[in-house]
Amino acid sequence: MEKEPITPQGLEKIKIELQERISVIRPKIVNAISEARAHGDLKENAEYHAAKEEQGHNERRIQEIETTIATANIVDVTKIKNDNKVIFGATIFLLDMETNEKKKYKIVGKDEANAKEGLLFYKSPIALELVSKHTGDFVSVKTPAGEKNYEIIEVKYI
Repeated sequence: MEKEPITPQGLEKIKIELQERISVIRPKIVNAISEARAHGDLKENAEYHAAKEEQGHNERRIQEIETTIATANIVDVTKIKNDNKVIFGATIFLLDMETNEKKKYKIVGKDEANAKEGLLFYKSPIALELVSKHTGDFVSVKTPAGEKNYEIIEVKYI
């Protein structure tokens, strides 16, 4: 299996999610299935079918997390000498060339990614454009809303 990069914070986050799914969510689903079974005929028991479906989703997510942990390549940028180069785990401060608005992004693994929080999946178009660039470089990113141009104003390894 191919190793997937993840930050130490991302690894901790999914370990907490895994523990929650195993020790809290799984028992709740088992109880819901038991209660639904007690209502009788399972063919027309919507509560039973909903609980079984929820159980399937939970077990799939548990397997995904366990695979992610098993194949994790933990990248701690705080232990790397900062040469102002954008790498996995770096926090990047950009200046939108059109609006003069400053943006902050961090390049992370798939389980950590959340664009609304500025956490970019390392295989996303903007992250791919940023990686290997340095402070002072300009990048152009194609987005659904059109092309966006940025200047990298700072790169931190935090």
